[in-house]
Amino acid sequence: MEAAVRTYLGHLAVERGLAANTLSSYRRDLRRYTEVLAARGRDAIGEVGEDDVRAFLVGLREGDAEHPPLAAGSAARAVVAVRGLHRFALREGLAAADPARDVKPPTPPRRLPKAISVGDVERLLNAAGDPGTARGLRDRALLELLYGSGARISEAVGLDLDDLDLDEGFARVAGKGGKTRVVPMGDYARRAVESYTVRARPELTKGGRGGPALFLNARGGRLSRQGAWMVLHAAAGRAGLTDVSPHTLRHSFATHLLDGGADVRVVQELLGHASVTTTQVYTLVTVQLLREVYATSHPRARG
Repeated sequence: MEAAVRTYLGHLAVERGLAANTLSSYRRDLRRYTEVLAARGRDAIGEVGEDDVRAFLVGLREGDAEHPPLAAGSAARAVVAVRGLHRFALREGLAAADPARDVKPPTPPRRLPKAISVGDVERLLNAAGDPGTARGLRDRALLELLYGSGARISEAVGLDLDDLDLDEGFARVAGKGGKTRVVPMGDYARRAVESYTVRARPELTKGGRGGPALFLNARGGRLSRQGAWMVLHAAAGRAGLTDVSPHTLRHSFATHLLDGGADVRVVQELLGHASVTTTQVYTLVTVQLLREVYATSHPRARG
């Protein structure tokens, strides 16, 4: 089993080009799967039956002494990893059948992305930090870029100086699966990033190894995803905002574009979604807002 899992993960990394975070999740899920199979006496992938796969799914939802019960979304991700493993094993001749073929992942409830209002975005950006310090300029540039481009935090901290075209106001970001896209930044973000690169970044590189990275930490190295999340969290606290997540500005970017009349397929391209159906969840947010405004504003909306 372990050899089959290693081969499959290597295939995902090399031939499919999955992102490091996705590979880490698959590795963790499949490690738990092989532990369950070992406890059931299944040492080779060809010995696994459909009942073993279903027992794994039940265990995910119910939990055990070492693991809490998983929500439908987390359990679904683990089952997807298992189904991929068995499809790969059948295709490569490592097994004679696919025991996971008829085991469907649980359907997670549809959760609407949480966006904040334009006014709250402005409060958040204005609370980014002291513009008289290098870190304050960096934090403002980072948050302006996240909202101005819709980039994920991991994409923003992965940017290098050469990925920017400040004259035209564009950035080239590397998305999931290594797919690259070009996104506009907007004037506010462009000016904030330019101010940071001219006035603050040289100070942060002193004694550091900065290299090509755009956003640097206090030691001169590349700012980490966790470091960027802390910047966002601190700004939210100063602005008096709660329930702010790493994706808050990305969700707000998409929702505000659609509220402003942008075509959903344009927003899809800007967000780097592989399918427009992923983007369409934001249209549900705007429809919900319309309903709320109608219900509270129209004189005959409620009896």
